[in-house]
Amino acid sequence: MTTRILIYAWVGAFTLGTLYVNAQTKKHQPVDAKIDAVIKKLTLEEKIKMLHANSKFGSAGVERLGIPGLMTDDGPLGVREDVKENWSSANLTTDSATFFPNGSALAATWNPSLAYRYGHDIGEEARARKKYIILAPAFNICRTPLCGRTYEYFSEDPFLNSRLAVQSVKGIQSQNIAACIKHFAVNNQEFERGRVNAEVDERTLQEIYLPAFKAAVTEANAWTIMSAYNKLRGVYCAENAYLLNDLLKKQWGFKGIVISDWGGTHSTVAAANDGLDLEMGSFGAYDNYFFANPLLDSVKAGKVSLKTIDEKVHRILWVMYHTSMSENPSPGKINTPQHVTTAYDIAAESIVLLKNDKQLLPLNTSHIKSIAVIGDNATRTFHLGGFGAGVKVRYEVTALAGLKSRLNNKVKITYAQGYKGVYKPMRKNVPNEPDKQDTTLLNEAVTNAKSADLAIVFIGGNREYESEGHDRKDLSLPFHEQELVDAVTAANANTIVVFVGGAPYDLSKIKKNNHTIVWSWYNGQENGNALADVLVGKVNPSGRMPFTFPAELKDSPAHALNAYPGENLSVEYKEGLMVGYRWFDTKKIEPLYCFGYGLSYTNYQYQSITIAKKAYKAGENIAAVIKLKNTGKFAGKETIQLYVSKANSMVERPAKELKAFKKVMIRPGETANVALSVPVKDLAYFDTKTSGWVVEPGKYTLLAGGSSGDIKVTGNITVVN
Repeated sequence: MTTRILIYAWVGAFTLGTLYVNAQTKKHQPVDAKIDAVIKKLTLEEKIKMLHANSKFGSAGVERLGIPGLMTDDGPLGVREDVKENWSSANLTTDSATFFPNGSALAATWNPSLAYRYGHDIGEEARARKKYIILAPAFNICRTPLCGRTYEYFSEDPFLNSRLAVQSVKGIQSQNIAACIKHFAVNNQEFERGRVNAEVDERTLQEIYLPAFKAAVTEANAWTIMSAYNKLRGVYCAENAYLLNDLLKKQWGFKGIVISDWGGTHSTVAAANDGLDLEMGSFGAYDNYFFANPLLDSVKAGKVSLKTIDEKVHRILWVMYHTSMSENPSPGKINTPQHVTTAYDIAAESIVLLKNDKQLLPLNTSHIKSIAVIGDNATRTFHLGGFGAGVKVRYEVTALAGLKSRLNNKVKITYAQGYKGVYKPMRKNVPNEPDKQDTTLLNEAVTNAKSADLAIVFIGGNREYESEGHDRKDLSLPFHEQELVDAVTAANANTIVVFVGGAPYDLSKIKKNNHTIVWSWYNGQENGNALADVLVGKVNPSGRMPFTFPAELKDSPAHALNAYPGENLSVEYKEGLMVGYRWFDTKKIEPLYCFGYGLSYTNYQYQSITIAKKAYKAGENIAAVIKLKNTGKFAGKETIQLYVSKANSMVERPAKELKAFKKVMIRPGETANVALSVPVKDLAYFDTKTSGWVVEPGKYTLLAGGSSGDIKVTGNITVVN
């Protein structure tokens, strides 16, 4: 075949990176000159002390030269409370913060402007707390629905992740606070995360697992990045020269600090020479860290050059000049009404309506006089819990409190716990006690449901069940929740199921047997108010799923191919590019809920797609306008999703890939003409032979709709030489 191809030598990824570095160097020359002058005044011992932790979240400065230490703190749910050396609370009265919705909730909004507001507000709060590096956002690809940190990450799609990551980083750094994007790279499971080796082919790495990191660096200029715990191709990420030196620093032009995950460093010489800049850890004896006395000895022995040390110090000072030593910084703000509004808006736009067959929603309070609210998640809070970082909040509105607030005295509300949401982790060589249904709680729930006009059952996970540090064993509902739903539904035909979680679960029986299902998240401190406003119709639900729900776990690609959790501490990414909806659409496997799925209280009619012209060349942008009408009775926000497909490609491709999206408000009866743009370069695949990006000429199909499984209008274009 003699088909010519367009090789994007911009000029190649390396050249682009070089141009970026040169531009940035020129731009920051005055700062660089200041830094060089400071470095000349530092002793070797002072330099080494700047390269490792000296407290749980801090590293040392140099007092005699007026160089402050660097203070970091956890995100991504909000600025973490201060802790002691044993990780217990410092019991301060000055370290509260706003609790923002979890990562997959933010992704479910499909709204980059909310991602910017989230970043701006968390950055403003970090500055008020004098935490100059915020360890957020986290956006590893959701490869398996079982991953314990799926709730913390964004989505299964690199494009959606990229758009949200860029805006989050820009928002954070607008406050002269460094965003620490994480975890670099392919940290897709918690099982054996500290030792597991990920074997990923280069094209998959470049097209699926790196794009959001690359965008956060090259578009948003992220100032810090955290290396992952795991290995990539046999080398720990904290000492992986290909990731840290070749890709990140040389090709992408990253100027900031590579920070280890806490306890994620495994060597001195290799880590120092291969790209790590700052070692952080969880426990004391800081002088014994790899980058402490052992690094000092390695420099004196000639195993690590002074030039390498100076480069690391330069990077740290560069970040300081943008954060703690920046000129005219704002003082920061915390727990403001504006921050609360942001938390509310994210929560309100994240909630997904999964089913509404009986039209019980929005609630018609003129016909409903009593509601039985049932379930542990109706009164549970989510700002703390599990192994991951939490937030000390001044308040968190529970679902029950939100309903009572919004319904006032219009409706009689009763509450029954229904189940105990107590997570019992498996302990090695110690069998768990038999997990039994609490019949007293179940019977109380059924009694309440029978006597009410309507029942709302709140089930799902919680911050202990979905947590950093462990993966779930399967997709089943925890805490005997299915039995509770079945019993309440049998007692009251008007039962609404509200599921609270941050990752896919097996909802197949509920989808089959229940007519009304709502998906919520660990949705920040305004959780209850936002959810209540959706249920009563003040807010039309506009959340769309950021990942695919498999009908069965074995349908999910990593599990279908027996490629999770790996063998002998190594996991091969056998599915390659076919992650999430790419797998389901290409293999024609019907999921329980597809990527991008979500219903509304209104209806949107997609009428047409108009493409500006039929043929496009390299360097151009494909311009498309999707026409749709709100044919229902409610104003609502619709997320128009534009996918691209290439038939008869010379390389393997998924059936379709997301390339653009836009969320718009449309009033009842109104028609919207939504313009979307796709750069031709975004049609490229990564060619492992040339290590460059290639746009294949030929026919492409643009597919627009409300989800990956609900394509409404299509059009064709041709890419020409």
